[in-house]
Amino acid sequence: MLGGALFFSATAVLIKIAGQTQHTFEIVFFRCLFGMLVVIPLLIKSGWGALKVRRPTLHLIRAACAVVGMSGGFYALTHLELATAISLSFTRPLFMILLAAVFLREFVRWRRGLATAVGFIGVLIMVQPGANSIEPAVFSGLLAALTVGGALITVKLIAPFDEPVTIMLTFSIATVVLAFVPATFVWQTPTRDELVLLMALGIVASCGQYCFIRAFAIGEATVMSPIDYVQIILGSAAGFFLFGERPSIETFLGAAVIVVSTLYIVVRGARVQAPPPVPPDPALPPPAQ
Repeated sequence: MLGGALFFSATAVLIKIAGQTQHTFEIVFFRCLFGMLVVIPLLIKSGWGALKVRRPTLHLIRAACAVVGMSGGFYALTHLELATAISLSFTRPLFMILLAAVFLREFVRWRRGLATAVGFIGVLIMVQPGANSIEPAVFSGLLAALTVGGALITVKLIAPFDEPVTIMLTFSIATVVLAFVPATFVWQTPTRDELVLLMALGIVASCGQYCFIRAFAIGEATVMSPIDYVQIILGSAAGFFLFGERPSIETFLGAAVIVVSTLYIVVRGARVQAPPPVPPDPALPPPAQ
């Protein structure tokens, strides 16, 4: 999980650098393209039959949400301080609760609802809407969190019908196709150095995703999730040393509120889903202390 946090922080730095000379839509396209190249061996192994889906509309919605989410997130990383942009990305669990309540008909208990409200208060503390006009990049970052959350919710709807390999392959191909459309309107052929940077971006991001998936496959979510917030610290350090950024006290205070609220949601969700404890057999002696 620490490796994933490091790779994702490096990805954020590469996006910010690439955004100085290239349009967000083009960066998203190359990110999807190099991401697809990573899964080509999986397609060769599984065969074309793995691309047959039962719910094509849901797959398309998921890919569209992901492309919008990447576009919004990349724009925020390019135009905001790294600490702010990364912190806004961690509002994703807050949006997922709202989306799950609407589309999955999940019941939201009052504690999770209160934690969600507190998390959005953290966003208000961070962006200070009454102090000045909210930057479009802030809306872009929140839109990214919302749409990425929507993409994850869509996976739950697809999972009962299609295999994980199918979900992964169709996602990779569909995002390349969808990302190419807006990229054509702003296309500027990358130079050799820019292409190397974009390739590095795709590789580093893929490594981060692999570490992230492996971490949650091996460890418990309540242990792994807190480690992921190291990204905020790493992003703040990178922003300070590489881009001369000095986040305000309000940024760190708002980020702290978001972290606490989303961590509570993760821990509370794990407790609710945990099996009830087995009562001791009265006929047996108590366990040794």
